Amino acid sequence: MERRRRFNPIESLLEFILFNSRWLLAPFYLGLIGVIVVIGVAFFRRFILEAEAAMNGSPDHAVLFVLDLIDLTLAANLVMIVTFSGYENFVSKINTGNSPDRPSWMGKVDFSGLKIRVIASIVAISAIALLKAFMELAEPGEGAGHEIDNIRLGWMVGIHMTFVVSGVLLALMDYLTSRSEKHD
Repeated sequence: MERRRRFNPIESLLEFILFNSRWLLAPFYLGLIGVIVVIGVAFFRRFILEAEAAMNGSPDHAVLFVLDLIDLTLAANLVMIVTFSGYENFVSKINTGNSPDRPSWMGKVDFSGLKIRVIASIVAISAIALLKAFMELAEPGEGAGHEIDNIRLGWMVGIHMTFVVSGVLLALMDYLTSRSEKHD
């Protein structure tokens, strides 16, 4: 037999305030859209300023140029994933109607999946920064302003490996959690 809860107006008001306080996050997501605009401006500024030099320079210079643009694109993708997923998980569902352009992952990325996507993006961005550093080492004549000493390179590799290990551990924790939830 189910016991009925007594109506408590103070509790109801508190729960109403707590539930609706999620809307306090909305300005943060609007700010993230502003971040995407800033990244877009940086992307096109870099493209305009460096495109000619990349076409007229060495192949390595062109590859570095492309890696810079990919790096900015990955950062923008990361911000968009966090914006969509965070908003849908913590504020409200995004009503896109029957739009065929709605990304298939929207509404399906929970907090656990968001963590994995964020760390994967950070690992990819770190890998690109590391690749750029190694490529700059390969150009001793041109990279005079971008020389990287062994200590800095070691730190970059160490930090990248920390991101990789963190990602693997997060994925392992999520896997173990999902297995234990299936058994319960």
